[in-house]
Amino acid sequence: MRLILAQIGKNETIDFASKEIARLIKAMDKNSIFEIRRYEQKDTSLENVLWIGLDGSVEASKDDHIYIKVENGQGIISGSNERSVLFSAYRFMTELGCRFLYPGKEGEKIPQKALDYSDLTVDVDEVPSYRHRGICIEGSVSYEIVLNTIEWLPKVAMNSYYSQFFIPTTFFQRYYGDKTTDKDVAAMMETIEDEVAKRSLVYHAIGHGWNTAPYGVEATGWGKYENEISEEFKSAVALYKGERKLFNNMPMSTQLCFSKPGVKEKVTDFAVEYAKNHKNVHYLAFSLGDGGRNHCECEECLKKRPSDHYVDLLNMLDEKLTKDGIDTKIHFTVYADTLFAPIKEKLNESDRFVLKFCPIARSFAHSYDEVDLDNLPETAPFIHNQDMKRDTVELNVAYLKKWQEIYKGDSCVFDYQLIWNHHADQGYYHVAKLISRDMKDLGRMGLNGMLSCQTMRAAFPTGLPQYTMAKTLWNKELSFEEIKDEYLVTAFNEKAALVQEYLEKLSDLTCLPFVIGETKLTAEEVKERYTLLKETALNFRKEYLEELKDTSDDWKFLYVHSFLVPIFADVFMARYDGDEEAVKKYSLEFKEKLQEFKPIIDSVCDDVGLNFSIIGKYLKRHTPANQ
Repeated sequence: MRLILAQIGKNETIDFASKEIARLIKAMDKNSIFEIRRYEQKDTSLENVLWIGLDGSVEASKDDHIYIKVENGQGIISGSNERSVLFSAYRFMTELGCRFLYPGKEGEKIPQKALDYSDLTVDVDEVPSYRHRGICIEGSVSYEIVLNTIEWLPKVAMNSYYSQFFIPTTFFQRYYGDKTTDKDVAAMMETIEDEVAKRSLVYHAIGHGWNTAPYGVEATGWGKYENEISEEFKSAVALYKGERKLFNNMPMSTQLCFSKPGVKEKVTDFAVEYAKNHKNVHYLAFSLGDGGRNHCECEECLKKRPSDHYVDLLNMLDEKLTKDGIDTKIHFTVYADTLFAPIKEKLNESDRFVLKFCPIARSFAHSYDEVDLDNLPETAPFIHNQDMKRDTVELNVAYLKKWQEIYKGDSCVFDYQLIWNHHADQGYYHVAKLISRDMKDLGRMGLNGMLSCQTMRAAFPTGLPQYTMAKTLWNKELSFEEIKDEYLVTAFNEKAALVQEYLEKLSDLTCLPFVIGETKLTAEEVKERYTLLKETALNFRKEYLEELKDTSDDWKFLYVHSFLVPIFADVFMARYDGDEEAVKKYSLEFKEKLQEFKPIIDSVCDDVGLNFSIIGKYLKRHTPANQ
């Protein structure tokens, strides 16, 4: 089969889309032959040509719209923008049988078969269910791990990547070690940002850190700052418990005194300069200090809520960006203390803003679809620097609705289903179902998509949860059953149903609400459940995995996972037996086993995050007193 790919124009993303189609078809059928040509515009007089690019088939827009009309290898692969053309290219290949299950080369599934022109007949005209469909850096990462994620995003029509902080050093240090410097990471980010641009992905950046960077103290993680701060900075820091100093010596979490003359001007001037010098950043994430309850207690600051001061800051930034003709979008954070909506100030009527709802304290054992919007609970009264109850989905939505009463613009959720809680579900099955339910219900919540704050490696034992996320953000009408079947059949072929039964049983026995501390079980119930959990993994390994582990990466991942599940069970059974020596023993064994298997699972499992979540975070919620 000889195929002429006619690229329209010289755009880098269109060029990349053409080459990806050629690469993937060649991988399917090594006997296929290509010509990649470039034309200034589409020439309808040419025959036997597959055009790739913007030809006016659909209206130009910053929002995504994919369009494919190809018959017998001739026609057009187009979209509403260059990024959408790339989405269309991958969708074309998906219709031919390719699947992109998770980041990394192992997740790319390309069927081997002889292709004929008649096979190259695809007709798709679609827009996504939601505007915002992205992933935010978290966890332990290397250059390759981040690159794998960026490469994967357009393959599943995710349109955004979000890099936290001015330099995301902390995430790289978790992988490479503390000797990795800001300079090292900044150099890596230069080329990573090139990869984002090559795909025309929407680039989000910063988040926390605006409170300190204008004063020469960049927060590149949650570390302590041991040096002296300048007198100017000290005078601008929030007055908290009678002192002006870094909160817990941590720049990332330090708030400012926004009633002090010049502070808001300095912060917003700094943000404007950043926007001027970083035109590749489409959305500036403009947040206050991370966490809360250390806002300024001076007489003037106490006259308004933190969110009122925040709105002042946002309006000032909007006005300055508008004056300078800068169209960078700003997303503001409804998070911690700013869950409380402002009562004195109101955001400018501007299309610059995106509300970013961050329900970090919500329960991840329950979905948004359980919320009755007509009968929301009462929110707590606002008390300055005092935490409020916000541990249920309903309460978080109740705070959101207060904001939505006064803000009618664009919005999305910044959610955390895959940052810690997925590790508490040993089968990854229930968390995948939860994500399906959450994504389907975002529109009812008044939210136009999600930025997922998650580990970059969340595909162990499978990538079903994040695959479900991507697929449902594009089309919320897809059922979990459809997505799950597509994923498991691709990965495990005729044994898909068997693997589903196994993973679902692991999830059932694990009982995520129990692991995260929402549901209590007696020592006897833990013993019964977790003995069966351990046996299920051991038996599945013996009956299937020993034989199949070398047939594919997906089977190998399940094989490795079957060694960790029994140790997980042993840790929790020892805790409920009251045997703390055994808890220490099995916890160390869990960590050592992770290191042993790291070369095999490194591309799909955040071993640092897994160990931290299970041994460091969730085990602490369980003591013999819970019996």
